[in-house]
Amino acid sequence: MPATPPPDNAPGITLTLGLDETNLVLEALGQMPFARVYQLIAAIQEQAHKQLTDQPADGGTPA
Repeated sequence: MPATPPPDNAPGITLTLGLDETNLVLEALGQMPFARVYQLIAAIQEQAHKQLTDQPADGGTPA
């Protein structure tokens, strides 16, 4: 049975994971039923993409 998504007003949390750790989480989620985790996978990928594309190539702080 698919999990019920949290309400829009549910408090958010911030996790700080390295790229390898994030990929491991995504790999583990990939072993679960698609209908249960696809929205979570999409959210992780969206946030990771934003963060990785906002970082300068030299690893410094964005201007």
